[in-house]
Amino acid sequence: MPVPNEPPFRHRPYDGSTRPFTVGLKPIGEETWLEPDPFLAAHLAEKERLFSKDLAAVFRAEANTLDVQREVLDLVTDNLKRFHGQTHSFKTGTAAITGTGRRIALDGDDALLTASRLVQEDLVVMRKGPDGYRLVAASVCFPSSWRLSEKIGRSMSGIHEGVPDFNGARMGQVVERLFQNLTTDQLVCRFNWSIYPDSNLHHPMPERIPSVVTQETFARLFLRVERQTLRRLAGSGDILFTIRIHHDPLAKLAEQDDRKHIASDLRAQLMDLSEDQLDYKGMTRARDEIAAALERM
Repeated sequence: MPVPNEPPFRHRPYDGSTRPFTVGLKPIGEETWLEPDPFLAAHLAEKERLFSKDLAAVFRAEANTLDVQREVLDLVTDNLKRFHGQTHSFKTGTAAITGTGRRIALDGDDALLTASRLVQEDLVVMRKGPDGYRLVAASVCFPSSWRLSEKIGRSMSGIHEGVPDFNGARMGQVVERLFQNLTTDQLVCRFNWSIYPDSNLHHPMPERIPSVVTQETFARLFLRVERQTLRRLAGSGDILFTIRIHHDPLAKLAEQDDRKHIASDLRAQLMDLSEDQLDYKGMTRARDEIAAALERM
């Protein structure tokens, strides 16, 4: 899909502040929980396209989640009313979104789907079960190399099967303790990053960067940053997990005043990835050539 003209590189988790494949949580405030920006209309239009094309591929909810879905919708609308009046306005039972020409009805059974229609974030509800927290409801339009149909109902260990350094390692144990101990007054975020061959938001299949990266093909790559937030819901006790995708075109890197720092930081983290981590990110064959292109910056 076309990418609006927005200054890139807003979030830079590769700058040394966090390390890949670690939890790396930081507290945030309610005012920064959601991130509507100039991409809002384009991202919501893409969500609507995906909902119309194959709803089951991007929205799943177990039958006993109606109450928590409504809780999530109420939380999202309250936050938008308090902090994002420039992009969202509300009248009784409806919400209007600036730049889209659409008004969203706030009633109906699939409240989580309605909440997803209001924001750029994907929304995931995790509920405690015998095997730990499991995915019970989600609207995930912009996955990074995974399918909602394969994850719904699964526990954290099942969801992260195949993720390096998660199951059987410290990261999985830390996440389990986090989910157990997270309180309703805590709001935290973390980041993931990878490099993708295009600007598509919907990426359910694993992506591989071609082994030969020329100057021309490097300029077509996108730095895909996931901003994830976690919070415990006060009513249900479930955990709401949000995922916001930021796409930074590497073609724009040369235009940044601090391009040397960005390129150096990104190259350092890229070179520090293990073979398993590189393979998971689809960059095993291209890592050295991407690193060389960044070094020339």
